[in-house]
Amino acid sequence: MRWSARHKISRVPRDWNELFITGDPAAGESPAAAATDSLVGAEVAAEDPAEPQRRRGMFKRLRESLGKTRQAFSAELRSTLFDTLDEATWERLEELLIYADVGARTTAKVVGRLETEVEEGEVAGGDAISERLQELLAETATVGDGHIDISATPTVIMVAGVNGTGKTTSIGKIAWHLRQELDRTVLMGAADTFRAAAGEQLEEWARRTGAGIVRGEQGSDPGAVAYDTVAAAMSRGVDVALVDTAGRLHTQDNLLEELKKVRRVLAKQLPGAPHETLLVVDATTGQNGLRQAKLFAEAVDVTGIVLTKLDGTAKGGIALAIAEELGIPVKLIGIGETVEDLRPFDAAEFARAMIAD
Repeated sequence: MRWSARHKISRVPRDWNELFITGDPAAGESPAAAATDSLVGAEVAAEDPAEPQRRRGMFKRLRESLGKTRQAFSAELRSTLFDTLDEATWERLEELLIYADVGARTTAKVVGRLETEVEEGEVAGGDAISERLQELLAETATVGDGHIDISATPTVIMVAGVNGTGKTTSIGKIAWHLRQELDRTVLMGAADTFRAAAGEQLEEWARRTGAGIVRGEQGSDPGAVAYDTVAAAMSRGVDVALVDTAGRLHTQDNLLEELKKVRRVLAKQLPGAPHETLLVVDATTGQNGLRQAKLFAEAVDVTGIVLTKLDGTAKGGIALAIAEELGIPVKLIGIGETVEDLRPFDAAEFARAMIAD
């Protein structure tokens, strides 16, 4: 059987309404049925005549934002890379993938599998090889559950990451989408009490989005702010609480211990919390971002990655390395400055935008 019929990419959320599992029951539906409906939004959206054009516009924006990464592949893949299939061909492909920060381990797995399929006659021809490469990259980047379940009231989402990754801005953009697209009430917790600008940024985002905010004095106990945030969310009946955390260098043990403490406080205050722990990683840091993710994941249960600044790097392959080596799904990607430029991660579109002509 040919690879195109045999290998499948699992469905992933492609817009904000698909990203979030709300559990909202429609008339006569159970919450379980409503949750299932939220996972098949792509099928409903496909019936909308305007959907193909909207998707093309989104892909064009993604492709433009990944321009630096794609340039590392395009010239080679458009030329004669696969015209002669020998050891030098596969070595050159490995070099291209490693240069894009896919990582040595992930690269070896992808290239080894592609080479085997070509040798066994499952994939033939330059275009077919390029297409299969895209699919293998997409499969590699598809791990775990790419959705975010916000069916609990309140849903507590803890957000971590080192300073400079775009953590606080990402929280603001998530709040914006929750408010504007899902009509959810949001409360932000400024538990990064060591960086004064973090609280000020959150206050500005709260103003822009109509979200509430809980702040503590600079230098105060982050755990206390997290506690107060959940208490306020529960008493006010808020849908989603987004808890910011300190972002000092990941090599500092006290930061990781502090994160563990904040997580314990959240869990004690509300059983099941945090329902989601998102780690914000700056794509421009390449393999250092992978090391950051590994350390944070060892300290707290990271359930998803927010990969930012993809528009400013040729190292977009870090998304694949994180998924393959850590088994943590990339749930959101940042490809620009506007709120629309933070978007759910679609592995198939991402792979195509990375290398397609």
